[in-house]
Amino acid sequence: MTAAPGSEGLAEAYGEIRRVTERLAAPLSAEDCVVQSMPDASPVKWHLAHTTWFFETFVVSAARPAARPFHPQFRVLFNSYYNAVGPQHPRPERGMLSRPALSEVRAYREHVDCRIAELFAEGAVDESLAARVELGLHHEQQHQELILTDLKHMLWSNPLRPAYRDGPQRAEGEAGRLRWRRHAGGAASIGHAGGSFSFDNERPRHRVMLEPFEIASRPVTTGEFLEFIEDGGYERAELWLSDGWDAARAQRWRAPLYWRREDGAWRIFTLSGARDLRRDEPVAHVSFYEADAFARWSQARLPSEAEWEVVAAKEPVAGNLLESGLLHPAPSPAPSSAPPAQLFGDVWEWTRSAYAAYPGFRAAAGALGEYNAKFMCNQLVLRGGSCVTPRSHLRATYRNFFPPQARWQFSGLRLARDP
Repeated sequence: MTAAPGSEGLAEAYGEIRRVTERLAAPLSAEDCVVQSMPDASPVKWHLAHTTWFFETFVVSAARPAARPFHPQFRVLFNSYYNAVGPQHPRPERGMLSRPALSEVRAYREHVDCRIAELFAEGAVDESLAARVELGLHHEQQHQELILTDLKHMLWSNPLRPAYRDGPQRAEGEAGRLRWRRHAGGAASIGHAGGSFSFDNERPRHRVMLEPFEIASRPVTTGEFLEFIEDGGYERAELWLSDGWDAARAQRWRAPLYWRREDGAWRIFTLSGARDLRRDEPVAHVSFYEADAFARWSQARLPSEAEWEVVAAKEPVAGNLLESGLLHPAPSPAPSSAPPAQLFGDVWEWTRSAYAAYPGFRAAAGALGEYNAKFMCNQLVLRGGSCVTPRSHLRATYRNFFPPQARWQFSGLRLARDP
C-alpha cells in the first residue's frame, strides 16, 4: 500500500485495505474463526481484533489520549508482543477466547473505523499520525496473509479436510526448463532508498560486495522436490545441517507440509481442498532446513538476500499474488532469454541470510520500535512474497523472516550457485 498524497488518499487506502480483510473472513463461520491449530498460528477472530487493536492503540489513542477504549480488557487480549504497551494474553492460548464473540469483534472493527474516519474528517491526521496509519495498513496486509496461512493449517488439521472455498486452484501452463542467469558480482547497494513506505528493517541502504554468482531462472518445482524425496533426500544425513536433521527426525518429516501419499500417489492439501500433486507448480511449505538440504542435493546453494535483491530490483512487482485469486503457487514459464521468473508471488523464497540489522540500523523509539528489531535473532530471511501476499505490500527490498523450522507459510526456494 502506497497512499496517494494527502490525507484523502490515505483515508481511501485505509477503507479499501480494511475491506479486503473482511472479504477474506466472509466465507467463514464463527466456529472457523475461533480455532487455533498450533501455537504459531492464530485464530481468524484474533487477527480481526489485533489489527484493530493496532489502530486503536497507536493511532486513535495517540490522537485522542482521553478517549475511552472500546473495551478496556481488549488492551491485553489483543496485544501481540508489545511489552511497552503492557501485558499480553499468552499466544498459545488465543484459541481459548470463545469470548468476545465474533459479532463483538466485528463491532470493535466498526467502532475503530469510525474513530479513524473522524480523525481524517477533522483534519487531525498530521504527518506523524499519517505515518502510523500507513504502518498500520501494511501491518494489516501482513495479517491478511496470516489469516490465509493460519486458516489453511487449521482446515488441514481437521480430519474432514474442509475447503476454504470451492472451485479449482489451477493455472494453466508448464514450468519452463530451469536455466541459470549469471551475475558479475561487484559492489552493489541494497536496502530501501526512501521516498515511499518501508519497514525499518529494510533501512538504511548500504553497500555490499558480491562475488560472481548464478541464480536459477525460476523456483524449484514440486516435481523436482519429488525427485529429491525419491532419491532418499529425507534419509541422507550428509545433505542436512545438524539442527535440520534433528528437526526432521523429531517431527518425522518425509515430505513438505500438506503432502500425503495415498494409494501410491501424492496428494496435496490446498485452500480448495485436497487434490493430486501437480509437478510444475513451485514447491511450497518447506522449512529452511529442507530448502538447504535440497540445494545441497542439487549441488547448488540458496542465494543470499543481497544476491536476490540485486536481481529482483530490476523487475516489476507482478505475479501470482493475492489479487490473482488462485491462493496457490502456479507454474509460470519464461523464455530462455528472459530474466528470472516468479521473483514476486507464488512462494516466499528462503535465502541463506540470517535476519540481522543492516549497518547503521536504529530501532524506532517506544513501543513501535518492537515491531521488527527484537526478532533479529535465530531467524532466516525470505524474499519475494507469495500467492497470498497483497501486491501493494511488496517491493524488492522487503525482508520477511521466520525461524528455520517454519513450514506453514507458503515458503519455497530458488537455487543459486558459484560459477
